[in-house]
Amino acid sequence: MPRCFWCNDDPLYIAYHDTEWGVPLKDPAALFELLLLEGFQAGLSWITVLKKRERYREVLFGFDPKRLAVMSDEEIEKLMQDPGIIRNFLKLKAARQNAQAWLRQEDPVALLWSFVGGKPKINHFSERGQVPAVTPEAEAMSRALKKAGFTFVGPTICYAFMQAAGMVMDHTTNCDRYPELTA
Repeated sequence: MPRCFWCNDDPLYIAYHDTEWGVPLKDPAALFELLLLEGFQAGLSWITVLKKRERYREVLFGFDPKRLAVMSDEEIEKLMQDPGIIRNFLKLKAARQNAQAWLRQEDPVALLWSFVGGKPKINHFSERGQVPAVTPEAEAMSRALKKAGFTFVGPTICYAFMQAAGMVMDHTTNCDRYPELTA
């Protein structure tokens, strides 16, 4: 099966590409998890985060924003000892801060999807060099999320989030997922 240029031969990566990446996601819990995971990825490869996703689900209370919002500094310090996650104090604090910001939103799903007008933006890129790292929509999302109190939501992270959540469909035209997700 032809896949996007970024998908390597790791079975976990292949499964992610073939079933999740670029599929429009409007479930609040799944969007919140993805937003946090994209923040954890900052400076790292996505496969690193994917390999640690199940452990994050275990130690971050299933990504429950209500529980994460009240996570104590002591709990964060304990997480810093867990080799099954990315041990970065600022990113773990960001999980708490982002949970608090998420809970302050009247409708976080509508907020996130508002940057693409509520429906997926379908791109028709044929090669790697055409796929942007940042777009004006991602820059707007980043500004809005930062203003709302989120952190680890720079424009590059926001665009990767938009791609992963299917807000923008960036499977390349030579990828087998392209026809299905553009239909």
